[in-house]
Amino acid sequence: MTNVTNDIALRLQAVIDTAIDGIITINRNGFIESINKSALRLFGYQEDDLIGQNVSILMPEPYRKEHDSYLMKYHETRKPKIIGIGREVEGKTKEGRIIPLRLAVSEVILNNRIIFTGIVHDLSQIKETQNELRRANEALEEKVEERTIELEKLVNDLLQTNRKLERSELELTEALRKEIELNELKSRFVSMASHEFRTPLSTIMSSVALISKYTESEQDDKRQKHVTRIKSAVVNLTGILNDFLSLSKIEEGKIEIKKSNVDILALCKEVHEEVKEILKEGQELYIEKNGDSAIFFTDARILKNILFNLVSNAIKYSDDRIDCFINMQNRNLVIEVKDRGIGIPTSEHHHLFDRFFRASNVEMIQGTGLGLNIVKRYVNLLHGDIDFESVENLGTTFKLSFQNSQ
Repeated sequence: MTNVTNDIALRLQAVIDTAIDGIITINRNGFIESINKSALRLFGYQEDDLIGQNVSILMPEPYRKEHDSYLMKYHETRKPKIIGIGREVEGKTKEGRIIPLRLAVSEVILNNRIIFTGIVHDLSQIKETQNELRRANEALEEKVEERTIELEKLVNDLLQTNRKLERSELELTEALRKEIELNELKSRFVSMASHEFRTPLSTIMSSVALISKYTESEQDDKRQKHVTRIKSAVVNLTGILNDFLSLSKIEEGKIEIKKSNVDILALCKEVHEEVKEILKEGQELYIEKNGDSAIFFTDARILKNILFNLVSNAIKYSDDRIDCFINMQNRNLVIEVKDRGIGIPTSEHHHLFDRFFRASNVEMIQGTGLGLNIVKRYVNLLHGDIDFESVENLGTTFKLSFQNSQ
């Protein structure tokens, strides 16, 4: 019987010694009782160096000094952090090199004595592969950024070329040809966008209607959060679509001016109602009128589009209150939209109304760069003027001025 037992023990030891992963056993106090060859190679020690040593010798700080207290706490509470769970940890070799490991620890009661067996798997190659992938991704991102900068420079060069083409009749003819090509391309895009956007918009709005009905669930707050996100997505998609459709109509000369006597205060209140859904938490829109009358002869639809765009921008780029001041001066109309948001860098003021221009401090905020260009064109259609004052991090005020043409 003794021979059989010895034979089993020898076989078990052979299996442990030839295992690919490191196997370490410690007593209940954390001192190493055995360690296989794979673990010795992994940590760079000889067996005599480690037998009887606290297993924390194989750990970097701060885990080394915390290990004994962890064992004590486990014996007291029996609540494991690693035992029976397994997780990624760091080990420390004899040379002081830190290596990533996968550690699985099990508790064994043998001859009325508690021992812990740890199996460690070297993750160095996996981590290096992950790092190589990360470096490859970073290199790819840098390359994409370089190409983006090159493309941006190319676009800017083309814009400068277009301005120069306006100086002579021949250059104007060439510019007109390019503009026609651009309009044709844009028209195709608008048609595509109109088709592709309408389906998801309908789907999102249907989902909003369905989700909003489930108000009795205990998860209603989370559901409402998703409802808000969906509504926000609808607003953004609708804004993009409206920008391109508006630009298309303006450039194709399809905007008809239909003037009538308009109650400007009532018009601003309509805009207020329409932007309520996109106002941020705690954000409010204040409307104030000065003067005896707020009736002005203009195109209500176009002026409403102008105000909606300016107020939407104010909401998007600020968190605090927004003011809309209406002033009637000698039957002329002046409207100011003021926010207390991120403002516009002074060096970029002269580009503000350029098509596709977006200030450098709004890169993380969604937008097409068309809104203010469209506003400027609408103001021109109404024979008005638009001006602005802006200080970065303090806010922006847009001023609309229209002369009474009746």
